Order: sequence, then structure tokens, then C-alpha cells
Amino acid sequence: PSAALALLCSSAAAVVVWKWLGKRQIQKKMEEARRTRDEGVKKMAKAVQQFREQVPSVQTDAILSLSLLELTERLREGSLSPRTVLYTYLEKALEVTQQTNCLRHFIPECEEQLQEIQRQKEKGLLYGIPVSIKDHISHKGHLSTCGLVQCLDTPVQEDSVLVKVLKSQGAIPFAMTNVPQSLFNYDCSNPIFGQTLNPLNHQKSPGGSSGGEGALIAGGGSILGIGSDVGGSIRLPSSFCGLCGLKPTAERLRGGPVFWCTHLLNMDVCSCPNPVPWVLGPMARDVDSLALCMKALLCQEMFQLDPTVPPMPFDEEVYSSSAPLRVGYYDTDGYFPLPPCMRRAVRETREALQAAGHQLVPFSPPRIHYVMTELFLKTFFADGGRAWLDVFTGGIVDPSLKSQVNSCKIPRLGKKLLALILKPLQLLVLLKLKNAAMISTCRSVKEMWNHHHQIEAYRTEFITRWRELRLDVVLCPVLGPAFTTGYAGKLLTAISSTMLYNVLNFPAGVVPVSTVTEADEEELKLYQGYCDDPWDRTLKQAVAGAVGLPVAVQCVALPWREELCLRFMKEVETLSREK
Repeated sequence: PSAALALLCSSAAAVVVWKWLGKRQIQKKMEEARRTRDEGVKKMAKAVQQFREQVPSVQTDAILSLSLLELTERLREGSLSPRTVLYTYLEKALEVTQQTNCLRHFIPECEEQLQEIQRQKEKGLLYGIPVSIKDHISHKGHLSTCGLVQCLDTPVQEDSVLVKVLKSQGAIPFAMTNVPQSLFNYDCSNPIFGQTLNPLNHQKSPGGSSGGEGALIAGGGSILGIGSDVGGSIRLPSSFCGLCGLKPTAERLRGGPVFWCTHLLNMDVCSCPNPVPWVLGPMARDVDSLALCMKALLCQEMFQLDPTVPPMPFDEEVYSSSAPLRVGYYDTDGYFPLPPCMRRAVRETREALQAAGHQLVPFSPPRIHYVMTELFLKTFFADGGRAWLDVFTGGIVDPSLKSQVNSCKIPRLGKKLLALILKPLQLLVLLKLKNAAMISTCRSVKEMWNHHHQIEAYRTEFITRWRELRLDVVLCPVLGPAFTTGYAGKLLTAISSTMLYNVLNFPAGVVPVSTVTEADEEELKLYQGYCDDPWDRTLKQAVAGAVGLPVAVQCVALPWREELCLRFMKEVETLSREK
């Protein structure tokens, strides 16, 4: 017995030591990644200082105040040099990331690209424009981490197609921006590089998962950024930070390959099948910037490098049209009621559009509860979340994701029992499916194929209703204003307003139209949602204290009609600025 006890104790001690060594190895990896980032920041700060000494007369504020269209014109005519513009934005980006922690890494090769564009025979549409890109978009020689320790080992071997096209159009990718861990959150925090803050209010989140982009652009450190969207990851940061952002039809602008570490690649195949695809898209300060970016990307270079992208150049005639539009509208989807200021934004925008001569038609998106539970969430958790859990193996889970991770760890039998208990008590609605991973799974290949068919059938149903009303576009709400940091992980399905158009694969964009007023804040005190349950109260807490922060609306068009969506966004932007 004493020998057995000694063996048991030594085995337990060995397990403890093994776990400690594993955690120590993880910590070393994370510290090394942070050290590499900090060294890159110091080198870039030194390069900026050298430039300032060489060219002390640069009018920084004047350059930063130019719109993208104005800046491209000045660069093409030669009144501004690409070098001056690049170092002006590098300097500003250093300032913004010091305040918000929005940058994951500077791209030192931007100086090589600066030389390269001066050797190009023709000046591209984005000649000399500094562009920031989201962490997971591949740039040769750099990590794409997704906020995961497992992704800190292997630098990317080649540029993504999108980065190649940006460079061919004369753009200069200069920074990669921070993201939430695994990209599955609409806050912006990970254990390696920390929490990114909203530059408009440091108590607030910039949104996610393209939160680093949102913070950098809103802070003035970038004039054009590229994000990605699978549930609102472009539109939510745009809403939280007061930017314009476009989620195109997925196949219109793929721009792959985009780098994923092995674990995330497996998840992309197993847990996120094509029915609800992720998509790349632009983020900027105004709609014209989005249109110029789309025009630059939808070029022969893109179509040749990625033959899966349909060869459809940007239709300038549609974007420039001034014909009256027939606009469907709604201010709630009936699933997760948004704060009063977001519904006010839709109402005021509807009134402005009507006064401008457009025809407004009430529209109600069908069966949103079904979309959320049976279509969107089942797509992501088709395997009960097992593939997603794999990405955290051997790493540290960010606190904002722990509740979702713990839900996925519940055994299948436990999930079934919970579902049986909750359903008779009619608590599924109250739960807002915070732990939807417990319930939504596909148990067989046949069930998965049926799930794909259900998504296609819903798209047909939605388009039929759209056409019956003869709509051109739809005006609807987007989640906002900016959440206090730490709340997004508690309210996964509050983003039903954006998730819907990922399921449908419709182009959708966000435009800021107002700001939160004292009256909005007073009205928020009376907000009860549908049930005045814990999740409604959590939303109320998340958005409180937002006076002065941006309030946005969402603009939607049918698939492949990005130009019409942008044209509608431009109309909304113009009317809101006039007001």
C-alpha cells in the first residue's frame, strides 16, 4: 500500500509539473509575440522620427483631414508624395495604437512597397494610399494569429490575393490590426495582445471581430481598412466607431487564400460550411471611399488571380444614379429589441428619405427566431462546437469567450437533457440562446445536407417577399451604440440584425446618421426589451453611458447589387449630413 501511495503521489506531482511546464511554454510564446510587436513599434517610431527630421514642414493635420477621394487626387497630380502620406499615417497610427491598442503589427515592408509603386508604369486607383488590414488577412512574412497561441509559429508564405490586388493598384499595406480570439466575438480582446479600446470613449469596445480596424480608422490612423464579416464583423465595428463599412456578397470579393492556422482551417471546413460564408470588405470614413475601394478591387488582376470571383467590374452608372428608390424598412426584427436610439435612427432616416422623394414601404423579415436557432447558430455549432473548441487546445481562453467555451464542453447527453427541461418551461426565448451551442447540432450527414437545403429555402422565401413588394433596397437597424468592454461575450445573439444578412448572403452596409443624445439616455432607463429578462437588462447596461457616441443604420440590397447598396448608403449619408 505504501508503494502504491508513493506511486500515486509521484504521478500526481508529475501531472502538476507537466501542466506547469505547458503553461510556462504558452506564456513564453505570448511574451515573445508581444516583444516582437513592441520592437516593431519602436522601429517604426524611429523611422517616423527620421522622416520628420528630414521633412519638418509636413502639414500633418491638413493631410489627415483629406477624404480618400481628395487624397488620391492629390497623390496622382503630384502635389503630395506617397512617402509623405505614408509617414503621416504611420505617425498617426502610432499615436492611436498607444491610446487604444488597435495594432497587432506594423508591416515594415511598406517602405519596399513605397519604392515599388514608383516603378509601376501606371498609377493605380489607390496609388500611394496607406491601407490597414485585419490580422488574419495574409501578408507574406508575417503571422496571422487570430489571437491564438497555436498560430504564433508559422509566418505566411505569400500574400493573399486581396493584398496582391491592393498592391497592384498602388496601395501600401502598412499595418495589421488586432482581433478577438478566434474571431468569434464582437468585442476585441485576446490573451496575447490584449483589449482594444474605442477611440471615441475608452470605456467602450470598438466592436468586432474587425475591431482593430474600427479603432484605427476612427482614431484617424488609417484612411482605408479591410475587414471580414461572418455575423456582423465589419458592420458592428463600423456602428460602434462611427464608420462606413460594407459586407459584400461573399463570392463578389473573396480574395483568398486568407491565412488560418491549422485549427481554424479545420473549424472553417467542419463547423462553418459554405451556407453562411465569411466575406472580406472595406471600412472607411465615408461611402465614396468604400466605392473607390470596391472599384479598385474588382479589376482584371483580381479576376485573373482568383478565377472563383465573377468577372463583374464595378458598375459606376448604378452607383452614380439619382433615380428614386423603393425602400423597404423596419426598426426591429422581433428577435432582440435594440436600444431606443437605434430605432430612432431608422425612423429619422425613413422620414428624411421620404422627404427626398423616395418611396418607403413597411417590410417585416420572416421567421427571425427560426433563422437564428435553426440556420445561423446550427451552421456554426453543427458539430456541437467541437471543432471550435479545438482551436483553444494548448492555449488560454480569453475571459470574454469562457461562457461560450464552457457551453460547448457540456456532453451531448447533458445538452439534450437541458433542451428537454428548458423547452416545456418556455425558457429558450428567455435564454436568448446564449448557450445555443448546447442545443443546435447536426447529428448526421443527412441532417447537415437538410440544413443546407433549409438555408436555401429561406433565401428563396425572403427574396420572394422582397419581390412581391417590388423593393430596391431595405433600411433596417444595426446593433449599437458601442458596448462597454466585456459585455459582447454575454450577448452573442444580440447581433441578429446583422447575422440575418450573412445567412441570406446579401450585400449590407452601415452608415452613421446621428449620435446618442441625453434624451436617448433617459429613454434607455425605461427600456425593458421583450421580457425584461437578465439578457435585456444586460443589453441596457452594455449601452449605457453612450451620450455623444455614433448611431448608425443598416442598408441592404439583393445579392450581387453592391453598387446599389452603396448608392443607397450614399443617399443616407448625404441626407444625414444635410440634417
